[in-house]
Amino acid sequence: MKKFSYKIKDEAGIHARPAGLLVKTAGKFQSEIKLLCGDKSADAKRLFAVMGMGVKYNSDVTVTAEGTDEEIAVSELESFFEENL
Repeated sequence: MKKFSYKIKDEAGIHARPAGLLVKTAGKFQSEIKLLCGDKSADAKRLFAVMGMGVKYNSDVTVTAEGTDEEIAVSELESFFEENL
């Protein structure tokens, strides 16, 4: 399993637009990808699960990937977070 942590810099948190892009990006990989924030977790490939977490500005999130393409998944998702959130 590979993972990384990130502090949300977007003042709106993970709102609809970046959540949709996150789900689309995560969907490209075979690995199981989870988003964790506090005591909440969600499948990063499911839009309503990601939106339901209600991740706010300045929150610390951890993204985990487990599977055959976990290395590239974590690398791409880390870049995604830097560019979009």
